[in-house]
Amino acid sequence: MTRRTPRALITTAAAVAATALLAACGGSDAGASSDGAASAEAAGDARTGGELLYLEYQPYTTLYPPQSGFYPNGALIANITDRLVYQDPETLEFSPWVASAWEVNEDATSYTFTIREGVTFSDGTPLDAEAVAANIDAYGLGDAAKGFPVSEQINNYVGSQVDGEQVTFTFSAPSPGFLQATSANGAGLLSPETLEGDADFFAPGNATEVIGSGPFVIAEETVGTEILLEAREDYDWAPQESEHQGRAYLDGVRLVVTPEDSVRVGALTSGQADVIRYVQAYDEEQVEAAGLQLFAPQTQGVNNSLSLRPSNEILSDIDVRRAIVAGVDAQEVVDTVFTENYPAATGVLSSTALGYVDLSDDLAYDPEAAAELLDGAGWEPGDDGIRVKDGQRLELVVNEAAPQPLSRDTLTLISQQLAEIGVDLQILAADSGTYAEAILDADQVQAYHSMVGRTDLDVIKSQFHSANRDALLSQDAELDALLDAVASTADEEERLAATEEAQRYLVEQAYVVPLFEEPQVYGAQPYVQGFGWDSIARPVFYDTWLEN
Repeated sequence: MTRRTPRALITTAAAVAATALLAACGGSDAGASSDGAASAEAAGDARTGGELLYLEYQPYTTLYPPQSGFYPNGALIANITDRLVYQDPETLEFSPWVASAWEVNEDATSYTFTIREGVTFSDGTPLDAEAVAANIDAYGLGDAAKGFPVSEQINNYVGSQVDGEQVTFTFSAPSPGFLQATSANGAGLLSPETLEGDADFFAPGNATEVIGSGPFVIAEETVGTEILLEAREDYDWAPQESEHQGRAYLDGVRLVVTPEDSVRVGALTSGQADVIRYVQAYDEEQVEAAGLQLFAPQTQGVNNSLSLRPSNEILSDIDVRRAIVAGVDAQEVVDTVFTENYPAATGVLSSTALGYVDLSDDLAYDPEAAAELLDGAGWEPGDDGIRVKDGQRLELVVNEAAPQPLSRDTLTLISQQLAEIGVDLQILAADSGTYAEAILDADQVQAYHSMVGRTDLDVIKSQFHSANRDALLSQDAELDALLDAVASTADEEERLAATEEAQRYLVEQAYVVPLFEEPQVYGAQPYVQGFGWDSIARPVFYDTWLEN
């Protein structure tokens, strides 16, 4: 195989995009796949060596693990750090990784981990119980002076105690989601020296100084455009479920930020790129028609949704919120904008998420009911069809969310749907600074477009609690109490009941308009084997290898 350098790729990619489909028609006849990671066994013996070219849609913003929810951040942290516990992305079962064993007390207020011997960070320092304690202390307690809040994935944390090769973490109240948190990128283990850094240290420009214990290290960085991951030759502590042990098969992964959809797809279909992330729905057919692999693992958390913010004067009326929920046809959004890889939402959580409750009857599209609700709330149709009340137009603003797939297309269709019932939904288009400020103000952005993936019941607290992401900009103490119960109830059945109650409350209060279940969609060359992902679909390159 002949590969062009990333520099050549960047300079020629635009031209490639225009002819990509034609070029791909004469390419490999390997079958497309969308049902799981490429199998090393099916392709024969794995080969060591080679550099994989991976095109990413956006640059990373920080390498501080608790802030790894943003896709590009998580993609790097997933490959340069290890976690205490491994979670199988398919079965969601836990097994040893850096921790060889663990014990949890009956009320989930104490967790003791035994740390595996012989694990080191890439700077040579040992990953021992003291280092683990320092990591979880940093994430669980936060540090305002450094610019780090408490991790949204660690609840009720008090502190740690080290005894030889064991470390015990204690909590002020049950913390049943902690074990899963130790398996997530948000608890990626960093060297003690790296942990001393502040928010600026973890920002772009300093990536090669961020030291983990994972199978890859960041060897080069060109800010905003390119990262080189290099395999650690001495890596020998992969989870036992991995396809192999020892160093990663690849010598390296060159990640190139390529924002233009047509350029990423064109580079893939023409054979210039090995793997790309963020294959847009309208490009899926092109990728599969070219005989390439298409993967669409689900992120398994809170669905891609609009959060309706009740602290805004217009949305403080529950009947207005209920009218908007009834006025949005999520199935039409999926049928028009997306593919079968984006199932229409039937609840607050994805149908593959733990604790999912089907609330589709309560979320049904019903424009007639929506109109009646607005009539009853005193909003009367104006001359242009947009409703008016006391001289005020029923006008709302929603943010275009760059991390969400086809956000503008989605919101444009929804604005058309809502116009049918007399609601004018404006889409915020702003520079990043203005955008960041506007989404924190319910009087500037009344409908917040977002989602979050995590394979624990705590994910609903992460999205809606006023002390976490606070997508609603909530002042609802009853909602916070329901979410606190999810994160602080030790009994599994009672915890499932608590998360069901929280989901039903969010829908009863018409706080959310669930749209679709969000996957991460990757395209890959047929010769790329063993490409995988974690439980929330971030790429994992450890078992990946190149067939030729």
